[in-house]
Amino acid sequence: MDLDGRVVIVTGASRGIGKGLAIGLAAAGATVVCAARTVEPEPGGLPGTIHETVATIARAGGRAFAVRCDIGVAEDIDHLIATTVERFGRLDALVNNAMAPTRAAFAEASVEQWDESMRVNVRSLFLFCQAAVPHLREAGGGAIVNISSGGAGHESTPFMPPGYVIYAVAKAAMERFSTAIAPELRPLGVAINALRPGAVKTELSTRELGADHDWTGWQTPDAVVPAVLYLVRREDPGLTGRVLESTQYGLTWPESSPGS
Repeated sequence: MDLDGRVVIVTGASRGIGKGLAIGLAAAGATVVCAARTVEPEPGGLPGTIHETVATIARAGGRAFAVRCDIGVAEDIDHLIATTVERFGRLDALVNNAMAPTRAAFAEASVEQWDESMRVNVRSLFLFCQAAVPHLREAGGGAIVNISSGGAGHESTPFMPPGYVIYAVAKAAMERFSTAIAPELRPLGVAINALRPGAVKTELSTRELGADHDWTGWQTPDAVVPAVLYLVRREDPGLTGRVLESTQYGLTWPESSPGS
């Protein structure tokens, strides 16, 4: 249990990639604080709550704790960080996975949708880092892993389907934030990286694309776990300020990463 004694926050842990990461980190020995807005099943909503994730972890013998957090609310972010440190005495890693998936074709999008996406998805990164970094430093150094997307955030994606412009810009901002802030966090012993998880079949993608979609080549959330474990462990302290592909873990990185 190589993460035994370490405390990790995972946002968006009620379902999808976040739930898979929370379960995987707990299986590796970490105490996982599962954060999300969903604490009770919502009629007509996607399945999954943070309490269900915690129960799954507990049944497997792991340690987890649920804290409701709306990443668009600054007070919720402060409460999440403070509750974690008060309860467990430390914070070793933060996995920013939660995101409001704004969908709107450019011609039909409103400035209110744009502003809301930037407020929730981009501002939250800034607030989370400001709140978490002092505690990560106090723990002797730590890791921040920002979960990007399979392709929306980077310019090498040749084509995005209609309706993803706001989402794509927010993911690109996440990646640039991760690389830009890294030089300031490095002297504090805090590594920050963005991780592109590839195409992952989740409750949300299933609802959007349909159960009869061709899922060939898509991964399950647990496939992202090994890359996140490596980053949380900080096996290579020099690996920071990078945008990494989880599907390339063990192939092109960490061997080719600076400091390895």
